[in-house]
Amino acid sequence: MARKEAGIGKSMLKTTGIEGLDDVLGGGLVPARCFLLEGNPGTGKTTIAMQFLLAGRAAGEKGLYITLSETEDELRASAGSHGWSLDGIEIFELLPPENLLDEDQQQSLLYSSDLELGETTKRIFEEFERARPDRIVLDSLSEIRLLSQSSLRYRRQILALKHYFAKQGASVLLLDDLTSESNDKTVHSVAHGVIRLEELSPDYGAERRRMRVIKYRGQAFRGGYHDFNIVTGGVQVFPRLVSAEHRGGFKRGEVLSTENAQLNALMGGGVERGSSVLVLGPAGAGKSFIALNFIIAAAGRGEKSALFVFDEEVGLLTERMKALGIDLQELTDQGLIILSQVDAAELTPGEFSQRVRQCIEKGVKTIVIDSLNGYQASMPEEHALILHMHELLQYCNRQGATTLLTVAQHGLMGDMKSPVDLTYLADTVILLRYFEATGRVRRAISLVKKRTSAHEDTIREYQIDRRGLTLGDPLVNFQGVLRGVPTIVCEGPELLKPASNKGRAEQGKST
Repeated sequence: MARKEAGIGKSMLKTTGIEGLDDVLGGGLVPARCFLLEGNPGTGKTTIAMQFLLAGRAAGEKGLYITLSETEDELRASAGSHGWSLDGIEIFELLPPENLLDEDQQQSLLYSSDLELGETTKRIFEEFERARPDRIVLDSLSEIRLLSQSSLRYRRQILALKHYFAKQGASVLLLDDLTSESNDKTVHSVAHGVIRLEELSPDYGAERRRMRVIKYRGQAFRGGYHDFNIVTGGVQVFPRLVSAEHRGGFKRGEVLSTENAQLNALMGGGVERGSSVLVLGPAGAGKSFIALNFIIAAAGRGEKSALFVFDEEVGLLTERMKALGIDLQELTDQGLIILSQVDAAELTPGEFSQRVRQCIEKGVKTIVIDSLNGYQASMPEEHALILHMHELLQYCNRQGATTLLTVAQHGLMGDMKSPVDLTYLADTVILLRYFEATGRVRRAISLVKKRTSAHEDTIREYQIDRRGLTLGDPLVNFQGVLRGVPTIVCEGPELLKPASNKGRAEQGKST
């Protein structure tokens, strides 16, 4: 995050009308300065500009929207699509003077850029003198750049506008749609701050939008890319999560146990509050059910939990867990669980981090992400995923929230591969495996890592049915269980007996 000594107090900054953007900017925009908002067509510049003027209207300030590219009707229609009214905001539709449209003079004046540029500037100043606004939007610079015809004249024109408005104490937002063929940075050096909007088109799913503050003189701001969406009601910005900025006070060392005594014994009593638990295993091994044991325990303590479901339809999960004795709907109705269906194709990582943060701010103490495979689908870049998860887990830890993550490994038996390796980030790692023995496919569980305390190092068989999670004795008579094809090395405890037909059917549902 970029940090500089702030030159003005936050209370004096002008809000953009977008909470997340104000956060990125360190509070808002410095008054009586000129800012550049640039991005290709369709990235949301006009929407942000209207929110900037609407925020000024709400603060009792006069606003002026000078448009050189859109008509007033188009602007009002765009505002109406968000449920806004632009009443009280002056809209100046800057069109060529009537004499420039005269058929006899059109051809001769078409190439008279000096006259057109001077006339355009004059009319802008005249409209300002008439309206005397506190906030101005100039949309867009492309037309002025075309009229200027050279970088020198363009720079002089922008400087003239900047100094004129600065003397009047007006805050200016310049929009640039980057339609120039050259990579012209003229306005970057002139503007007090520069915000760039970008639109990305993934191979599948909706477009993704992100923004970055390229420059902000003398003011602290949050560097890097920040995801944002355009929805009905305006632009939503999701500031990049920086865990170091969020330090909560809570009692460390508190051990949280589940209602399953056998699982608690395997984990050495439970997991520490504020820690992270990674449940690894092949598809159908029962990762979700084991993670839900921690949610049930939290509900028993009267604590709120949040379950983010990427891979499964929430209704199906609810019915499946109900058959195993866990009524998620009832816990949701009681306000003990926030159950959220997540569409990885429509969600940006920044928005997901924001959702988790909002849950924790509402008092949620247990977070379950089921699964990281779905989360990875929303961000194919593996290294970026690890960095996002690092910040998210650190944030949850510092807020005293226990985080459980499930990962479906590739394969069913033998060597397993994970789509992403987060074992070094997690405080506790629970490993699930299928193995074959006595003519049946069985399941084994082991705890392979725990940072905070000692734990059981055995490998146990387990079953899932309506009775819940049942663990067998340590598999001391087998070798190679975690590879999926064990061999008998000695006599030992008996394996778990097959479930009844009813229990077997319920066990099948759990997978």
